Amino acid sequence: MDTCAPASDRPLFVLGCPRSGTTLLQLMLHAHPRIALPPETRFVLPAYESRLRFGDLGAPENRAALARWITGRKETRFDELGLDAGPVAARIADGPPTLGSALGIALRSYAESHGKVRWGDKRPAYALHVEEILRLFPDAQFVHLVRDGRDCVASLLGMPWWHRGFHEAVATWAQVMDVTRHHARALGPGRWHELRFEDLVAAPEEPLRAVCAFLGEEFDPGMTEPHRLAGTAVPARKTWHRRTHGAVDSSRAGSYRQRLTPAQIALCDTVLGRRLIRHGYEPGGTGRPGAAELLRYRKVEALRRAARAKRRVLDRAARVRETGPLADRSRAARRTTAP
Repeated sequence: MDTCAPASDRPLFVLGCPRSGTTLLQLMLHAHPRIALPPETRFVLPAYESRLRFGDLGAPENRAALARWITGRKETRFDELGLDAGPVAARIADGPPTLGSALGIALRSYAESHGKVRWGDKRPAYALHVEEILRLFPDAQFVHLVRDGRDCVASLLGMPWWHRGFHEAVATWAQVMDVTRHHARALGPGRWHELRFEDLVAAPEEPLRAVCAFLGEEFDPGMTEPHRLAGTAVPARKTWHRRTHGAVDSSRAGSYRQRLTPAQIALCDTVLGRRLIRHGYEPGGTGRPGAAELLRYRKVEALRRAARAKRRVLDRAARVRETGPLADRSRAARRTTAP
């Protein structure tokens, strides 16, 4: 039996490999009259990773310190939400004594500032941290946007903030596909929805209707015109999202053919082949990469797997030291006190 809250009251999280189009999907969902998704924040995962430092949130002074940590630091990007930090901090300090509640109050405050009743968040990194999100928001729904891995790699290599090189970009897409495949199976169609970037930009209405059906919401035609919100919902400093300011188009689908070298495409086709096919993309048949290139990639891939395994071990160790539950209680409290 599904014990989750009604769909209209459940938080939603958009995720995917970096440069897969999650900002475009965020804007499309934010254009819905009932849904608000903020610009990409930096307080959900960092708060979870730092949870032990906040102590027992049953103590009012600890909740107040957590509230200041969320709302008063540049690193969290709370200032980009356009909210008055004081009232939000006060709500967190007066709210239920769990980390999920504090984070939920911050995200809900953004939704309320836009007159919306449904809230959530978007960040590509959530793809590798679904377990953590579920500890904070046990009834969350996830929308996973998939893009051709070769296009993601090509786009990452052109980003001013990407300094990890080609092999790391390829390994990132591979890892995201593997981890999200596991979560899709474990959570099932009522909690996990997947769509392709190429379908979204080619004919937005049909995939957006499917997303709305998954969320239990009515489709709104305004969702197909996300550029109308880009000026206010995408921070100006993010110049790499400039294409969101124009009408949706599919011109970048398959652009890796011009942006990657034949040797790079060959490596992608070889190491990503099964994953590409699984998501409906055809490998190019450009030949095999050199042995040295393949070995270099395998080393990067192994390091990523090891780093993820280490994070999971450290997280399990931290759980033993937690002083109380983490799950969001703010929505339950609000329903209980509502007239």
